[in-house]
This record gives sequence, C-alpha cells and structure tokens, in this order.
Amino acid sequence: MKFRYLPMTEEDRQEMLSVLGIEDVDALFSDIPENIRFQGRLQIPEPMAEPQLVRHMNRLAGKNLSFDQAVSFLGAGAYEHYIPSVVHHVISRSEFYTAYTPYQPEISQGELQAIFEFQTMICELTGMEVANSSMYDGPTALSEAAGVAAAASGKKKILISQAVHPEARAILATQAKGLGLKVVEIPHAEGVTDLGQLSAQSDEETAAVIVQSPNFFGNLEDLAAIEPIAHKHKGKMVVSTNPLALGILKPPGEYGADIVVGDAQPMGISTQFGGPHCGFFAVTKKLMRKVPGRIVGQTVDEKGNRGFVLTLQAREQHIRREKATSNICSNQALNALAAAVYMTALGKQGIQEVAKLNVNKAHYAQQRLIRIPGVEPLFAKPFFNEFALRLPRPAAEVKKALLERNIIGGYDLGRDYPELKGAVLLAVTEVRTKEEIEELAGVLEGLA
Repeated sequence: MKFRYLPMTEEDRQEMLSVLGIEDVDALFSDIPENIRFQGRLQIPEPMAEPQLVRHMNRLAGKNLSFDQAVSFLGAGAYEHYIPSVVHHVISRSEFYTAYTPYQPEISQGELQAIFEFQTMICELTGMEVANSSMYDGPTALSEAAGVAAAASGKKKILISQAVHPEARAILATQAKGLGLKVVEIPHAEGVTDLGQLSAQSDEETAAVIVQSPNFFGNLEDLAAIEPIAHKHKGKMVVSTNPLALGILKPPGEYGADIVVGDAQPMGISTQFGGPHCGFFAVTKKLMRKVPGRIVGQTVDEKGNRGFVLTLQAREQHIRREKATSNICSNQALNALAAAVYMTALGKQGIQEVAKLNVNKAHYAQQRLIRIPGVEPLFAKPFFNEFALRLPRPAAEVKKALLERNIIGGYDLGRDYPELKGAVLLAVTEVRTKEEIEELAGVLEGLA
C-alpha cells in the first residue's frame, strides 16, 4: 500500500471490480449523465508523502491562535468556560468514545443511562417535561423546533426574532424551504425583540414564535410578555437559551414555553475551533411524540431491575418517512455525556455559582470599559455574560490592535447587522480575570 492509513490495496480494488463485473471504477458512476459530471482536474494540491504531509499539517496548525496563547473575549455562540478534569477523564474512556448508537440495550446500559441522566438534567434546567437524547447543535435544534411546531399546529408561518443568532436564522431559512414554511423575521428594538412588531405579525396562520434569551446580543428577553403573543392564536412558543444562564434565571418552562432548545457547549464542551457541539431539545408532554431524534426511557427487566432503552424513535430510519418528524440520523452522545458529567460534577449549587460569576464579571467589565472616552454601551438592557459596545475606532482596527497584544476581541456586529456597524459584542465568562479585563481596557484606552 502507498499509505498505511488507507484500507484499500490494488488487489482489493481488482477483486471488488471482478465481483461487480466491471472493468474500472468509472463504471460505478455510469448512471450520472456526462453533461453534469465534473470535467478536468480539481484545483487541489498534489499528494504528499506521509512524513511531508505531517510536517505540512503541523505548520498549518502552528498558525492557529489558541486560548492557551491568547485571552479571549469572543463569544457569539461558542464560549470559553472552565471544564473540570473529570469531564475529559470520563469521555476519554474507550467504552464511551468508541460507542455508536446504543440500539442493543443488553450491552449498552452505561451509554443509555448517561444519556438518560443528560435528558433528566436538561429537563430540570429548562423547566420542561421531556428532553431528547441530544442533537447536532443549538441552531439545528432551533430549526427542528420550527418543524415540530408546524407539524403539531398544522400551520406554516414561523415568526423569529432578529435577536436570535444569525447562523440559527440562516439554518432555519434553509430548512424552511424543504418544509414549505414561511419565515418572518421580527426586528429588534434596543437589543430585544420588538414586541409591537411581533404582536402585529402574529395571526391565525402562525405556527411558532421563536425567541432567544439571553439573545444574540446577550440581553434578556421579556418572556412573560412574549408568551401571550405566541399563544394568542394557538401557536407554539419556542425559546432558545444558554443552559448555563439557567443556573440563575427562571426557566423558560415556567414562562409557558412549549419547546426549549439550545446548545450544551458552555457545559463541559471545548470550543474546538467551531465544533462539534451538542444541541438539546426539550418539550411539554403534549409534544413528546413529535420530538425529533430519540428519547432514552427508564424501565425494568423481567426481574424488576432498573434498566434503560431507546424509545420514541420518531425519525425516518425507524418509521415511515411520511410519519417521521425528522431525518436527523445521529446524536452527539459523547458531547451529551460531557455535558452530563459537567452538570453532575458542579451540581445545582456549582452551576448557580458559575452563572453568578459570569454575570458579575461581565457587568464589571462593561462598567470598566464604558469609562473609556468614546466607548459607549450599545443597549441599556439586562444581560448575562455578553454585552455590546460602540467603539471610538472601526471594529476591525480595534480587533487588530487587540490581537497584536494576544487578546481575541469581540464579534463585529456589523457583519450581520449593518445598522450596528462599528459595534462589537464582548463575552466575559468565569475564566476571565480582573487583570485580563484591565489589559483589555488598557489597549482600548490607548486607541481612544
């Protein structure tokens, strides 16, 4: 073999072609019309020998700037939090990191129980009655929530706040095309959903009202005021949330939410340059049979011993396609396990303390930074651990100056909100220190 990590030898290839009764691999693609096949050669680098490739990849990796080298105030959906060592210890065990979908309960009790505990703790955090065994990420869970709301209500209109994460809104827009949903975006006013616009757009055709709290700007939405608007015409109230914030916030379930979704990344999952993440999806009992993916249930065996099984698998792999609620074909069991270990390790008191640290440090940082000439708060709303600021210089210029000091600056809101050009979104979690906040302030003072 040319490369030890490829399982196919030339002898293997010829044996396969012989069994299939064809002369070359191209015959496998004969059903694809010639006029839509790619002609020519892909514009990719030439192959390398393994030692050369390893050196090349190491050099590329060396260009990355990790949190070990720089101080990060960047959030916008992925957050740096302290991860107890027990989390990586547990998920590094081979029986977990090599596990696939636990279809056979007789040999998968550990995996099934871990997922069951994850579901239970998500229900406790969100104030909901049922949670599934995780999804790809928060934005995927949000788009699936729109599908569940439409299926449950028989309606096609989805109202979503522009204060919801831009990437989640983009994924919903893509999925809505396939489901035949009409998505209407509700503008934000002063950093939160415009309730007047929301009420005006809500009608008999509305399947769901989707909001995020804390929202993309870090601000808390008025869920008590949104609930009657969502339910006025028998639509569903969908709330996307940061699970860590629920350590101190009243859960969406207590505001009357029908579906609560979010990303478990803040709870024991490293940022890892963008993924993988772990989405959670929690509902009321009325919607239990519409939940995408799978649910792990608790039962007893013939001897009365406690056990766990996969149940309510409402996806097309298991039931008729026209009856399926989703085509999600996997979950994020390993990351769900990480989140479950994190929540177990910290416990109720620990999660509350971490959430309070996030609030206190973020508010300290905001108050410190707005004392700098030319730095102003963008919004005057209650927030969790993110806040938006207007800067005295263009956002790109500020971020470049910060990066030269090994500080990863905030998110440029002008990328997604043209009306907010020049403003940045900063995240301050429990791992940030007073000294790091002062260093950030020092650079901004120099620019001012």
